[in-house]
Amino acid sequence: MLVNLPLMLLLGVNIDHAATLRQARYRQVDAGFGGLVEPDPVALAGLCEQAGADGITVHLREDRRHIQDEDVRLLAASHSTRLNLEMACTPAMTELALRLRPHSVCLVPESREEITTEGGLDVVKHRDKVARVTDAMNAAGIKTSLFIDPDPEQIAMSAQLRAPWIELHTGAYANAYHLPGRGPELARLVAGAEQGHALGLVVNAGHGINYINITEVRTIPHLHELNIGHSIISRALFTGIAEAVRTMKALMNA
Repeated sequence: MLVNLPLMLLLGVNIDHAATLRQARYRQVDAGFGGLVEPDPVALAGLCEQAGADGITVHLREDRRHIQDEDVRLLAASHSTRLNLEMACTPAMTELALRLRPHSVCLVPESREEITTEGGLDVVKHRDKVARVTDAMNAAGIKTSLFIDPDPEQIAMSAQLRAPWIELHTGAYANAYHLPGRGPELARLVAGAEQGHALGLVVNAGHGINYINITEVRTIPHLHELNIGHSIISRALFTGIAEAVRTMKALMNA
């Protein structure tokens, strides 16, 4: 059975970069918020939602380079926040997610050498590991999304693993936006979205989406939600977070 999708594309705002700015000055401070510690990503999350964001995404990395455990705890405890927790497929992260119970988790690859997530999770290669986390989340009533490249084998395996959602990695498309490879990368995303939808998966997308390429990204069929961070936080430095969120939401649903 095919899933029912919202009439409008949903926006999840990733606030990791606000935490990166905080940690650049306050990484040695025990408190992650309050007092002189700024900026507070949890407070920013509230402003994003007031401006129309449909959810907040954070990536609690194993090296804790930006988002901290206390950030996630406070966001998960908020009754207004629909929290999407990006996480590696590890027992420690699984235990934390089951304890905090975010609305959803997105399983991503993780390398300490990378600045940000640079590719999709290989759910074929790591089938057993992904299956253990997905089964645990399904049993707890936490939606699981698999952050994958728009590859037919990866999408098919995601459905076999009973993950209700996938998030198509749009990074290759974004990197090729001004290059000849843009058309083929967009075609891959379109085909991936069609395949995922046909398999009954909710199809999300994210990575590298900005105020320029959104006009093309939004034409990918069957999309449910976009997760966008860097571009929104960057624009907010000039316009404020409310305008940055409202403008992106409007462009997504023009």
